[in-house]
Amino acid sequence: MVASRSRNAGDAVTRQILRHWQEAVPNDRLAHLVKHAARGLARALQMRLAEHSVSYGHWTFLRVLWEAEGLTQRQLSDEAAVMEPTTFSALNAMEKLGYVVRQPSPNSRKELHVYLTPKGRSLKSKLVPLAEEVNAVALRDVDTADIAATRRIPSTRELSRLLNGSRLRARKAPLRRRGRAKKRALAQDAAR
Repeated sequence: MVASRSRNAGDAVTRQILRHWQEAVPNDRLAHLVKHAARGLARALQMRLAEHSVSYGHWTFLRVLWEAEGLTQRQLSDEAAVMEPTTFSALNAMEKLGYVVRQPSPNSRKELHVYLTPKGRSLKSKLVPLAEEVNAVALRDVDTADIAATRRIPSTRELSRLLNGSRLRARKAPLRRRGRAKKRALAQDAAR
């Protein structure tokens, strides 16, 4: 009963925020709208996770571990796209809650591998439907073609690689030419 009341309150807050942005800033920039939509989705999931005493930060690591256990802390950081100190702190808390255990690597004394406990593994059947519910609510009136187009947008990492790769290629060519020209000029000066 309490869970449904808090969920309804959360949905009301989300609707109020969305109404504000639709009415107060009707011609807002797309990036701004996407940022607020992402915050709304995150908040809706946070509220649902809280009903099971799981923090949003732990959710990120649980999702990764449900797909691939036995990762090192560094690999887990990379997969979750967070800094290693953040992963270390989260794993300490998750270990105390009984969600994960860390075991030393047989190959390296420095590496620790992270494994789910039965308690951590059992959370998947409870929490994944909550995330699916949030997604279903968010996509309720969105055309399937629009959803498909959005899913084709590269991730931030991919965009960064694409942009940095094209910038590097664009920058390297003029630098090489300048370097060759400078070398020729120095060689001509030396010949004189």
